Amino acid sequence: MQSISRFHQFLKLLPRGAFDKAVERYNADRYCKSFDSWGHLVAMVYAQVSKSSSLRDIATGFNAQSNHHYHLGAGRLTHSTLGDANKRRDWRVFGDTARALMNMLKPKVRREYSDLLFLIDSTTVSLKGRGFDEWAAPTKVRSTQGLKLHMVYEHGSATPWWQSMTATNVNDLTAALPVPIERDATYVFDKGYYDFNWWHDIDAEGARFVTRFKMNVKLEVVAEREIVEADEGVILKDQVVRLTNRRPGGGRYNRYVEPLRRIEVHRPGDTPLVFASNDLNAPAAEIAALYKERWAVELFFKWIKQNLNIKKFCARTENAVRIQVMTALITYLLLVLEQAGKQGESSLRTRLNELTATLFERVGRREKTTESRRRRTELRAFKAGQMDLAFA
Repeated sequence: MQSISRFHQFLKLLPRGAFDKAVERYNADRYCKSFDSWGHLVAMVYAQVSKSSSLRDIATGFNAQSNHHYHLGAGRLTHSTLGDANKRRDWRVFGDTARALMNMLKPKVRREYSDLLFLIDSTTVSLKGRGFDEWAAPTKVRSTQGLKLHMVYEHGSATPWWQSMTATNVNDLTAALPVPIERDATYVFDKGYYDFNWWHDIDAEGARFVTRFKMNVKLEVVAEREIVEADEGVILKDQVVRLTNRRPGGGRYNRYVEPLRRIEVHRPGDTPLVFASNDLNAPAAEIAALYKERWAVELFFKWIKQNLNIKKFCARTENAVRIQVMTALITYLLLVLEQAGKQGESSLRTRLNELTATLFERVGRREKTTESRRRRTELRAFKAGQMDLAFA
């Protein structure tokens, strides 16, 4: 029986049932019956893993492996057909597939990490020039034009937990409001999510948050907490406060009436950082350290942009760009899912590079070669030992 390819093995991690439901939900095969949604997904994940950056490159490289198409459930590609599908097929099929992969990872993360730490942030996918300007320019903010990827990222497991994609002029807070809040988890975010009522909602769900106060916030100090000796010079103030502005403007009413923590931290050569949290018990240094962990989500965005392709796009319509960003995220999640099921300490970058190098190699061939080499090495060592005994 012929073994499957490394790429086929990788794709078997996809939740096919959830994918098929998404195809049905958006009637995604309505206009592209000769090139179905599954073949489209296979082609776009292949583009990410093979580092193909144009429609022609994708089609040429994929078609060169035609003997693997049947087992992948895909057929021969033409760059024009792929271009039409990127333009017309509903990108939400791919977004829902990414979400299904996240849901597959969540039970394992909950089992392995009792204290979930969620980092909330967004990154801009910059899109300028002919083909992009027609649809991206109307929603640009100052010099930023393109799309914005919003992410909830679980720090301990390095796992994307929730995502959405919007125009650049959509406020980070607006995008974050639908995020489901997990009880007993910790949420860390910057001042882009400055809304007391949203903070109230997080607190009401039994979760902890750490963020930063703005300089003009109106507070009353309820209590001054003692700064432990080890933190002197770093923690400048540790206070319990209440918000005093019940009506911040715009017809809004501030629902946050519970006490908050205000922690002021020394920053060499700069103004102090002022943190806000609903945690009234943890040491001040711990809360400050939690905010510092926020940079992990920035490193995630950097990893995606450096190792997968969301910089050079194979088509310039909004739908095509969204599909490419989502298939990059799908590829990342497949790597995380694969790593979760294997032993060893190899990094995601190493796994991606190995996959790229052995994409259509038969599974088992490398293992057999390695075993054969090991046996030859052992045999040579055994023979050398026998010769040493003979001359002893």
